[in-house]
Amino acid sequence: MQRLGAIAILALFLAIALVARSPTNPVLARAIEHQLAHPQGDAAATFVLADYADDLRTLPIGVFDSGVGGLTVLEALKTFDAHDNATGAARADGVPDFRDERFIYFGDQANMPYGNYGAAGKTDFLRELILKDAAFLLGRRWRESVDAAPRMDKPPVKAIVIACNTATAWGLDDVRAATKAWGIPVVTVGVVEAGAHGLAATRGGRTGAVAVLATKATCASNAYPKAITKALPNAPEVAQRGSGSLAASIEGDPAVRETSEQIIDAEVRALLRERAKSPGAPIDTVVLGCTHYPLVESEIVGAFARLRAEKAADGSTPFGTLVSDKLLVVDPAHWTAQDLWRSLASSGLRLPADSKCGTERDLFFISVANPAWSGTQFDTHGGLTSDFKYGRDAGDPGREDTVIVPMWLDRLPPSAANLVRTRLPAVATSLRETGH
Repeated sequence: MQRLGAIAILALFLAIALVARSPTNPVLARAIEHQLAHPQGDAAATFVLADYADDLRTLPIGVFDSGVGGLTVLEALKTFDAHDNATGAARADGVPDFRDERFIYFGDQANMPYGNYGAAGKTDFLRELILKDAAFLLGRRWRESVDAAPRMDKPPVKAIVIACNTATAWGLDDVRAATKAWGIPVVTVGVVEAGAHGLAATRGGRTGAVAVLATKATCASNAYPKAITKALPNAPEVAQRGSGSLAASIEGDPAVRETSEQIIDAEVRALLRERAKSPGAPIDTVVLGCTHYPLVESEIVGAFARLRAEKAADGSTPFGTLVSDKLLVVDPAHWTAQDLWRSLASSGLRLPADSKCGTERDLFFISVANPAWSGTQFDTHGGLTSDFKYGRDAGDPGREDTVIVPMWLDRLPPSAANLVRTRLPAVATSLRETGH
């Protein structure tokens, strides 16, 4: 208890100093204060501070996204092999680097898509959601069902992987600042930084432009152009295109009437039409700037190829000079795994070779709308209405208009469940089909 008291006091002083330096960041300040007011993790979006006073190496790794798209990142983590597991040397040994680690995945399905909060003028609320996502992973609190009482036996985590480009763009710095203020030695990795590192590692001698396909909020943050400029000494031209519906379509959101293929064609076409107004170097690289997009990578590459060859009425190919005949595709998920491995190694948080993770298997959670919360508004499918979802304001880190329950395949929209079964075999092996 004395050690916990010392940690809490240190965290308080760090928090005060941080808030003093960041008077224009009330979202972060409230999240820090909310946790410090509940060091026993007895409120929503808080964790048990004492859990971070001892050796963290046998704790699982936390991964979160706005929905199921982040499962593509988890698949990359579970299959990543770039190091010798025994020595740590940078060479594949045929054994996944994180084979003995365990993961806790959280998809904030009830509040997705995150990419539309910026257009609604609710980036502060988005940042609050991101900090709550991180606090859930750090904490123990969850529910067996929407109407069940909270339980306090979820394992805490030693690392947080923000497997969402929009959340990384708007919340990575906040999560890192919060964990520092709380005085906990947790590693935080984000897909945008990792994607830029991957671009730098694979670009080679290419000199063309880079197309970033992402959500509207990710594009509005300019996170990728900034990260690419930081990662590459001679940064290429970056063209961005943000979609407000593709991620939801991939997840099978019934509110989206167009197919994923129709949306992809429209978005790539719009990107190329914009490029045609002021042509620069042809696009030779595509960054999949949303974690959902690797699930439709072939459709995206096919759209660029089809539009490059598309002929106008006069027989010309208006987009022919705007796209290279061979595209490099950068999937930030793979590079997130690389960044995570390096971060755990440098922080001394890798699971020791002779140890087992304290969690027997991977755990999966998802958010659902909470009918017990006053004022919650539901659509015909049982989710939050768009007006309610994007009408909320930041200011209450402990609000529970959504609650967190276990994720099973049969709890996902059929199209999303099918994508997991057919495209993400390692995740499908870990993710239970049903709760029965």
